[in-house]
Amino acid sequence: MDLGSIVGIVLGWLFVIISIVMGGGAGFINAPSMMITIGGALSSTLIHYPLPKILATLGVVRKAFMSREHDYVKLFDNLSDIAVRARRDGILALENDIEKMDDPFMKKGFQMAVDGNSTDIIRHVLEEDINSMMARHIVGQGVFKALANYAPAFGMIGTLIGLVQMLRNMSDPSAIGSGMAVALITTLYGALISNVVALPIAGKLEQRSGEEVAIKTMVLEGILSIQEGNSPRVVQEKLRSFMPPKIRLQTEENERKAKTA
Repeated sequence: MDLGSIVGIVLGWLFVIISIVMGGGAGFINAPSMMITIGGALSSTLIHYPLPKILATLGVVRKAFMSREHDYVKLFDNLSDIAVRARRDGILALENDIEKMDDPFMKKGFQMAVDGNSTDIIRHVLEEDINSMMARHIVGQGVFKALANYAPAFGMIGTLIGLVQMLRNMSDPSAIGSGMAVALITTLYGALISNVVALPIAGKLEQRSGEEVAIKTMVLEGILSIQEGNSPRVVQEKLRSFMPPKIRLQTEENERKAKTA
């Protein structure tokens, strides 16, 4: 579970609520304003994207809260061991290990390699898998970006509606202040939905997608390097090129310790 996402959203709303309460708290709950802002933003998002894609986004949203950090070191060690066995015993010797692989993407790639497919075919098929995944992720990010765009717009629409209603009652000066407050509250709702919910989730999904693409690309290049018969050292160096600098140094340090042990 990604505590950063949960804590960030909770703190964002908590600070806003505390500031409202400290200021008196009156007049910040208005049902018609909520209907205009939330209902309008959701309706426009439904027009923007087909309903099946919006429903499919619910599965993608979990990545913002439930996705675990990728273990680059474990993946590096796993592919390094496979490279050693393939170099020593041949690529066909990996056939018994394929069923034990937990990652469907890795399993698919090594099965194609064992079946004797060329590197061009393997690359094409696996890259298509990555592209399809990216397309799904882009839709998930787009839904929240659309929501972030529409919520402030409908907040402004609600404000204009409130101002029209207020101006129609200018004969009662005592009602102008409360009418203005109600008119402006929809703008607040739109800004909160956009900046405390929709945009942060879209940004986190974009980051998670980039991490997953990097991991799958690392697996792809590892499979192709092993299939081409490269030495384990060459395979490892190719794998390290996809790692963050800190983790890359960690794998090098682990390798030095293994040699001196």
